[in-house]
Amino acid sequence: MRLRDELPVDHRLAQVYRYGAGLCGVILLVFGALGFADRLSPFDTDGTRIAGMSTNGVLSLLSVTVGLVLIGGAVIGGNFASTLNMTVGTLFLLSGFFHLFVLDRPANFLDFGMTNVLFSFVMGLLIACFGMYGRVSSKLPHDNPYWRRRHPRQAARESLAARRRGGRPAAALDPGPDPGRADTEPAIAPARD
Repeated sequence: MRLRDELPVDHRLAQVYRYGAGLCGVILLVFGALGFADRLSPFDTDGTRIAGMSTNGVLSLLSVTVGLVLIGGAVIGGNFASTLNMTVGTLFLLSGFFHLFVLDRPANFLDFGMTNVLFSFVMGLLIACFGMYGRVSSKLPHDNPYWRRRHPRQAARESLAARRRGGRPAAALDPGPDPGRADTEPAIAPARD
């Protein structure tokens, strides 16, 4: 299954991917900018702390770069933002595991501390969850393009049944009736003579 071709451009899931990428990108951008504001040396490992985490110039540069990439993904949106979120989230998780093993060793050139490792795990899970939202759940609604891609036969049957009833197929982009509104009663077809 190719992830980039499944979601219609204007599907409502695209907003989740876009806002998730933007939010996490801004957080990383602010952290990196605070590091640059303190004029940190690139590979300094003396424990300079910003926002409760140890940092240096290289970590600030990486934070700003990844933040800008995520903000760019938020601007593009859609499947690109979803795939980018899943990729960056996975990289954050791998970074957390790597830095967990190199704490207090010379290989820790980014000056990670335990709070950085925890932040990397939390941020990685958050970004990845934003990217996977609506894609990997076991109980996706039948109008979800990912569910339709995984169950093509049943989706085709439901679409055919909807066309025969005179309604729109389940693949339509209309989100359907809002369960919180009172005017969501199904329309009754007029009786034929």
